[in-house]
This record gives sequence, structure tokens and C-alpha cells, in this order.
Amino acid sequence: MIDVRLATVSKRFDTSSDAAAVDNVTITIGAGEFFTLLGPSGCGKTTTLRMVAGFYFPTSGHIHFGDDDVTRWSPNKRDTGMVFQNYALFPHMSVAQNVAYGLKVRRVPRADRARRVEEALAQVHLTGYGDRRIDALSGGQQQRVALARALVIRPRTLLLDEPLSNLDAKLREETRTEIRRIQRESGITSLYVTHDQAEAMAMSDRIAVMQSGRVQQVGTPHEVYYTPANAFVARFIGRSNVLSLPVVSARETRVEVRLPGGATLDVGAAVGHRLAEGDTALVSARPEHITIAGPDEESALRGRISHIEFTGMATHLSVDVDGTDVMAAVIDAPVGIQLGDVVGLRLVPERLWVVQP
Repeated sequence: MIDVRLATVSKRFDTSSDAAAVDNVTITIGAGEFFTLLGPSGCGKTTTLRMVAGFYFPTSGHIHFGDDDVTRWSPNKRDTGMVFQNYALFPHMSVAQNVAYGLKVRRVPRADRARRVEEALAQVHLTGYGDRRIDALSGGQQQRVALARALVIRPRTLLLDEPLSNLDAKLREETRTEIRRIQRESGITSLYVTHDQAEAMAMSDRIAVMQSGRVQQVGTPHEVYYTPANAFVARFIGRSNVLSLPVVSARETRVEVRLPGGATLDVGAAVGHRLAEGDTALVSARPEHITIAGPDEESALRGRISHIEFTGMATHLSVDVDGTDVMAAVIDAPVGIQLGDVVGLRLVPERLWVVQP
């Protein structure tokens, strides 16, 4: 196992322009770690992955695999396994021939090739599928063939570019579990690209959230969800209300803010938030951390229900609080609650978090 390090890596396709597809990215992927680049379309995550693979060279910065500076190495010298979004399987070859292709290019002896192909197919639960045609497989099976082809060469790193985007929701959920199982068993250092927040949260050891070519935050799924670095991360990871509230007082890691009704709450903040009395704090409040308040609770946000959506597990409400829509996911909503009702919303202070703009 090796670590992968990107040091101040940037990529400009038009060197005459100041616009960068990837801008000054520095991350370290630990040996054996499952690391995900997450962000909206056009944020630079696939370009970053392609630089790690060697399909693009950085305009500036360096990429290391362990002790090797691979910044200018061609893809075939980097010893990476790649799983593409469209699988890139050869339709005229059988399953076994597709999986064996990389071994054949590397001139692995025929007997060894056959053994390693069988091992790889067993690893992805496709034993007995070697003679099947690619077009006779389901989308999920084709995805596993692509994964077996990447793993069979025993690469130093595994790179996956939105490999589940062509699958339906149920199959996508099942397949992501299989990918994570295989990665854990093999212990291979893996870099995964997706725009799907739930996918990233479920699979990753750590996540780098990207926007406009820059890394906004690197952390565990728990860290980026509960302690987002800024308003973009808060809104992009799951659903979140970002409330603008006046600061009453500020300490090193706590900020006291005033609610519209006049009550105050003490909420968490990262070290170095640099807020003072009179400033406005951006406070992230997840919908599941907002409940219905009693009619006499002074600390409640009060507003009129503008939208109701029942999903079985919870009732999702949008409440107009002084012109701001506040989302709440209520487990035990009052019976008979309906559009137009005025309700109070209780914020859970220990789950609120001050974010940067």
C-alpha cells in the first residue's frame, strides 16, 4: 500500500487565462484509504482524478505515489487501476477476456493470467461468468467486470470516476456496498469521484469537497456533515439551513447568537472564527435537528408552514420565518398539521455550527 500526495496542484487548459479547472489543490490520501472527491459538475474533481491517473499533466504542482514523484510519468508507468463512468468494456470480448486484457498487455504468462482472472471474478462475485458476452450482463454486472479488470493487475492505486452513475437507485446502493467491501479486503489506496453526497458519505474514509476548482474542506463524513467549513459545504452536504444571526458574544470555539424572537443560543464554531459582538454569524442547522416547539417556548423560531412533505420516516416542513424558509424534518409531527399553520421551531443548540461565508 502507498499514499498519494498532491502538493499545490493546478490545471489550466487555457494558459492565457487566469481561470483554472483545478486551483492549488493539496491533499494526502493515506495508504489503504478510501478517499472521495465530491462536488457539483464542473468543480474540478474529474480533472484532479485524471491528473492522478496521468491522463493530464498539472500546469503546476507535484503528485507523489509514496516516494515517487509521478507528476510527469505517463499513465502506463503509474501502475493505477481505473474504473470509468461508462465502464469502457470491449463488447467483442468475453468477460474473462475483458478482465485479462491488462494482464495480456503486461505479458503475464497465460497460466498465470487464467488464475488471476478467476481470482478477480471471485472477488467481485462473478465466478462462472468468464465465458459470458458483455452485452448479456446487467449494468451492475458490467460495473463489476470493470472493477475486476482494474483490480486484476494489482495496481498501487485504484481510481474510480463516478462508476455508479449509470445504475438505478437500488442497484447503485447495492454496488457501492460491494465496492467498499472489495476495497477493504484488498487494502488498496483508492480515489473515488462522485457528485452524489449520500454515496460519498456511505463509502468514504475521508472526503474532499470541491467547488470551482478549489478544495473547500477535507474531513471524515462525520466532520463535513456536522462541522462544515463554510456555507457551501453546509448546503451541499445533505440539506441544511444557513441562518444569518446577530452575535451577542464570542469565545474561542463558541458563539452566542440572538434569534429573531430575542432569545439567545450558544453554538459551536471552529477555532479562529474571528467573530465579535455585533457581527452576523452564519449558523448551519440541519433539518433533522429542528423539532416542533411548544406554544409558550420563548427560544422558538415562529413562522407559517409553506410546504409539507410526508416521507414515512419524517414529515418535512418548510416554514416561512420572517421571509426566510426554514426546513425541518420532524419525526413525530402533530396530527392534523397542515399548510398555513403557524408553528414554533426548536433548534438543538449542540447540533448548530457557525460556518464561514
